[in-house]
Amino acid sequence: LLLLRGHEAARTGAAMRPVSLEPFWAALPFAPTSAQRRAAGELLGDLTKKTPMNRLLQGDVGSGKTAVAAALVYSAAKNGLQSAMMAPTEVLAEQHYRTFQKFFQNTDFSVVFLTGSMRAAEKRAAKEKLQSGEAVLAVGTHALIQEDVDFRRLGLCITDEQHRFGVAQRANLTDKGDNPHILVMSATPIPRTLGLILYGDLNVSVLDEL
Repeated sequence: LLLLRGHEAARTGAAMRPVSLEPFWAALPFAPTSAQRRAAGELLGDLTKKTPMNRLLQGDVGSGKTAVAAALVYSAAKNGLQSAMMAPTEVLAEQHYRTFQKFFQNTDFSVVFLTGSMRAAEKRAAKEKLQSGEAVLAVGTHALIQEDVDFRRLGLCITDEQHRFGVAQRANLTDKGDNPHILVMSATPIPRTLGLILYGDLNVSVLDEL
């Protein structure tokens, strides 16, 4: 586990300055739970460090993990950095895409969607927005890790239900940035001892409210 944590010695190319989340929380159509505020605070503390964040956000379905992830995307965008969110299936990726669009509908933040089944013209348009920096967030499937997908300045990588991705797939996503921050999300309850074995290289934040 200590060897796995060795990555923390690396310096991130995406160190961020603190950003107030109050405008983001105020724009949501609901009030965040105290667990969401607490978890977001822990995550934002990681983003301002010189070493890359490597954290697991664990919470039941309905606990609001996506809103916490969106708060981080908001913070990264305010720092001039892009984010990527990878989901294991097209259905889940599209669900996240629609949710993020709602969260950012009253902002000038552009969100793009990228999956393997999209038409060539749609893929090309999404890739161009990422390369130019016009899009602050890409939501998609394994299509995000293809060689021709380039980000202008990727600072945050998020994976959902990360146990369904291989180590190499997650590494291919983070390699598109300069030691970007990493957030993995899971709705699968994990006993602490098992969590230490499976996620020994991760810090853990738990959403314990619905």
